[in-house]
Amino acid sequence: MADERNNDWSRSVGAVVINDGKVLLARHTYGNGKGLLIVPGGYINYGELPEEACVREVFEETGVNVRVQKLIGVRFSEKDWYCVFLCEYMGGTAHSDNDENSEVIWLEVEKALTAKDVPDLSRQMIKRAYAGFEKTDFISRNPARTSLYTTKED
Repeated sequence: MADERNNDWSRSVGAVVINDGKVLLARHTYGNGKGLLIVPGGYINYGELPEEACVREVFEETGVNVRVQKLIGVRFSEKDWYCVFLCEYMGGTAHSDNDENSEVIWLEVEKALTAKDVPDLSRQMIKRAYAGFEKTDFISRNPARTSLYTTKED
C-alpha cells in the first residue's frame, strides 16, 4: 500500500469507470471488501481534492488513467464519508496492483449488476453512473481548489 501517513481516514472516493459496456472492478485483498469485486478507489490525502484522489487511486490500484466526469453518489456514516464519481476511461491496461487487490477486470455491466461477489454499494453506484450530479461552473474566491456539483437540469 502507498504511504499511509498522509491519508485522511475519514474521507474516501470511488470510481465507476465504464468502457465499451464493461465496468472496471478490483478484487480487494483486505477489510470488509476482502474477496469482493468493488469499484476502485481509496482514501484522500490531506490537501487533496476528491477528484484528484479519485484519479490517483484508480491509477495506483488498476493502471488505468481516468478523467472525472461527475459525482454520482455520496455515502455518509458516523465516522466518515465516501464520494463516488463517474470517470471517463482515458487509457492504460487494467492490471492488479498485487497489494490492495488480487485482480482487476473489465466486467460486462449487466453481469456486474447481478454478480454475487459485487457488493450492493458498488452495484448501486454502477446503476447510477448515468444519473445524479454534474460539475457546475461558478465563480469562486479560490477557483483552483473549489468544485461545485449540482443536480442535473431536466
